[in-house]
Amino acid sequence: MSALTTFQHEIRSGLPATLPPPRPLDPGVSHAPRRVIEGVLSDDEKVLALQNALRYFPQAWHRELAAEFAEELERYGRIYMYRFRPAYAMHARPVDEYPHRSRQAAAIMLMIQNNLDPKVAKHPHELITYGGNGAVFQNWAQYLLTMRYLSEMTDEQTLVLYSGHPLGLFPSHRDAPRVVVTNGMMIPNYSKKEDWNKYNALGVTQYGQMTAGSFMYIGPQGIVHGTTITLLNAGRRMGIGERDLRGRVFVTSGLGGMSGAQALAAVITGCVGIIAEVDGDAVQQRLTDGYIKKEDVFSDLDALIARIEACRKSQTAAALVYHGNIVDLWERFVRDDIRVELGSDQTSCHNIHDMGYCPVGYTFEEAKQLLVSDKPRFMAAVADTLRRHAAAVNAMCERGMYFWDYGNAFLKEAGDVGADVWKPGIGNSGAAPNPQSFIYSPYRYPSYVEDIMGPLCFDYGFGPFRWVCCSGAQDDLDKTDRIAAQVLEQMLAEAPEEIKGQLNDNLIWIRNAKAQIPVVGSKSRILYADSEGRIRIAQAFNAAIQKGELSGPVVLGRDHHDVSGTDSPFRETANIYDGSRFTADMAVHNVIGDAFRGATWVSLHNGGGVGWGEVMNGGFGMVLDGSADAERRLRSMLFWDVNNGISRRAWARNPHAISTLQRTMAQYPELQVTVPNLADEAMLRAVLMGKG
Repeated sequence: MSALTTFQHEIRSGLPATLPPPRPLDPGVSHAPRRVIEGVLSDDEKVLALQNALRYFPQAWHRELAAEFAEELERYGRIYMYRFRPAYAMHARPVDEYPHRSRQAAAIMLMIQNNLDPKVAKHPHELITYGGNGAVFQNWAQYLLTMRYLSEMTDEQTLVLYSGHPLGLFPSHRDAPRVVVTNGMMIPNYSKKEDWNKYNALGVTQYGQMTAGSFMYIGPQGIVHGTTITLLNAGRRMGIGERDLRGRVFVTSGLGGMSGAQALAAVITGCVGIIAEVDGDAVQQRLTDGYIKKEDVFSDLDALIARIEACRKSQTAAALVYHGNIVDLWERFVRDDIRVELGSDQTSCHNIHDMGYCPVGYTFEEAKQLLVSDKPRFMAAVADTLRRHAAAVNAMCERGMYFWDYGNAFLKEAGDVGADVWKPGIGNSGAAPNPQSFIYSPYRYPSYVEDIMGPLCFDYGFGPFRWVCCSGAQDDLDKTDRIAAQVLEQMLAEAPEEIKGQLNDNLIWIRNAKAQIPVVGSKSRILYADSEGRIRIAQAFNAAIQKGELSGPVVLGRDHHDVSGTDSPFRETANIYDGSRFTADMAVHNVIGDAFRGATWVSLHNGGGVGWGEVMNGGFGMVLDGSADAERRLRSMLFWDVNNGISRRAWARNPHAISTLQRTMAQYPELQVTVPNLADEAMLRAVLMGKG
């Protein structure tokens, strides 16, 4: 058999008919840190975890697999079923190389394999795409079964996935989603971090992050673009750069899966970016990716500071890396009075109990050992580090730096351990206040969504629209870049003044994307667009497929980090001030509405970049194939996918959302949305004080 025929046969086979031999751990890829199991599962629950894992296999294999899975559970804290990892290379193939009865299902297989490509995924052999715990599946049996189901399904069936587990194929209809995904749907009172650790170890739930568990991750390109847009708008907000940030200094930390994008974004925006990273593997990965240069990595702070000042003086765009702890960097900048205009943090503080944040005074390897050997001591060191981190940031901000929380739970975790991150008069008792008791954020520093992306992007309907060329052809990606640029040029000529800046940013981005952004994995692209932009670009793609100008289908999607897809009180919905930011109606309705308006697949997740139990995410994927059906679906679904959020934001009295909604209703008479009547706050306060 040819390699392609063998691959197709293995996909169709699903779980093997005979027990394969054990597979040793591959030292050539990054592996997930050990999950602590002591004190998480009782002996009875460990038996239950093994029973749950063995459900996938015939009883004749149980004794051998039970011993192996028990060892995995003790050694790694999870049962990954390494023995069943497929032998074929894991990467996105051209769509027609997948065995299929439904081309939509073939496109989904492409997206799944892209999420697990070692060039894309953080811990590919543990099926984790990014964020330390953002999983596509819990184990390899789930992957094998899912791919088999997708190879068999027709356009009259829907595959149901419960936190990675393929429940099965169910009869449906051509307009129904081909796949419905949920991840981490816990009863609310059982949705704490400790609950995730327990129930994930049991094998009954998983953390899908935002785009990992919905098969929509396209590598770091997505967050490069989002970080670029954030930096440009932060500069505008501070009045230090309308088109770029030349001569300005931006300091942050993190070069991992998502945070690694900060290096490229710094160069694209023209600033002097300094990124601290303690993990040598993360630094090496970004060197391999070409995101940073070897001569720009420093472990000596004197040499780093000299380079910063040289770049500042010459207005040279640079991504400089401090291979060390961000707290050491900030404290040195405070001591030496180094001027910094913009500051933030992108360590994985949402995963703070599991090496998402490294305590100062330890190397990364030393901290990992401490976590395993003495977790209380590790957490005490983390708490002390957070307090020092916040104190140094406070000192820099008193000198004029603008700092924002990047939605990574830094302020939340710092506040929980008594760091000085509260607004004056809040949290002075030493106990962290309950954030739900505040209409506005109690933190002294805003979320980047609260201050930048919410009012300047989301309230206008702009968010991360992305596409993947299923042919795998670079020529197709180049053509889609040109098509998108043409649409944006047309829109820019017609647009009202209030959105011309956003359109122009994205027009510049798409014109330069091929040169500036290395494509990792699938042939994919991202830009920020409003509903009108998304619909017009998608229509142009569909027409190009129909005419044969594009050689294969195109998958549309987005990051959940968007206008409508996510309810996250300290990130995506941080600028919702009517008290509803702790509700999740918008994200849930987003998924329901997308499902019956024509999405090819939909997903709903508990958890994301800010942590388990802190956010609800809704996502979708849509396959364009050049048909009239695709044209009908894209118009209906993309319109809802954005305007659901615009309507919610308008009802929350966000002024830009109100004006955007009114403009949209004028354009689409069939859209009728309840618009708020604005009450005068001073009058209401007077009434409450008995003076009205």
